[in-house]
Amino acid sequence: MREIALDTETTGFDPATGHRIVEIGCVEMHARVRTGKTFQAYLNPERDMPEEAFNVHGLSSNFLADKPLFAQVADKLLEFIGEDPLVIHNAQFDMKFLNAELTKIGFPAIPFERAVDTVGIARRKFPGAPAKLDALCKRFNIDLSARTKHGALLDAELLADVYLELMGGRQEIMQLAPEEAEMFIATSLASGPVRIARAFPATAEELEAHALFLKTIKNPIWLREETA
Repeated sequence: MREIALDTETTGFDPATGHRIVEIGCVEMHARVRTGKTFQAYLNPERDMPEEAFNVHGLSSNFLADKPLFAQVADKLLEFIGEDPLVIHNAQFDMKFLNAELTKIGFPAIPFERAVDTVGIARRKFPGAPAKLDALCKRFNIDLSARTKHGALLDAELLADVYLELMGGRQEIMQLAPEEAEMFIATSLASGPVRIARAFPATAEELEAHALFLKTIKNPIWLREETA
């Protein structure tokens, strides 16, 4: 029932060549409804910011210099995502970076099987059509006006909306405020009181009427002798 839309911003394309995560954004969904709960962190990559990457997300080395290291937010991140499925656009990329950061600090890698790759879903649903996040937002009329540059939390929020459309469409509950959505989910998931099965025994009058009715049936099947 619980899923996490997740996105990262990085200094480049491959952690094996020294590139690092500089932002992580996560959005909680319950029963494919955004709950309003999020996780976001800017990270000091302990290295320079290539111009190509800066042009994508706008996060400079100066801006990131006083931000925490990945090791300082890892526990909170893992607590937020729990053991639930991770909805990621181009999961191979983000999972590669996440696991590189985790193993660097001695944490176990996240199994790739936990990832739900929306690129793959989009390509299966719309073969031959563009599968980038921007293109899918335009296809589903999802507002992109705030996306002047890439940002992990903003992209995770857009991804959550895209995912819900890919899986069948957003529900009206999506239009609720976060507090209302949370209340709806808590109510829908709460276990109701256990109802004891009620008994409805026949009354003496009903039993007598039933017996009289049986006498009116000629040669009832339950009184016939079994034949070989």
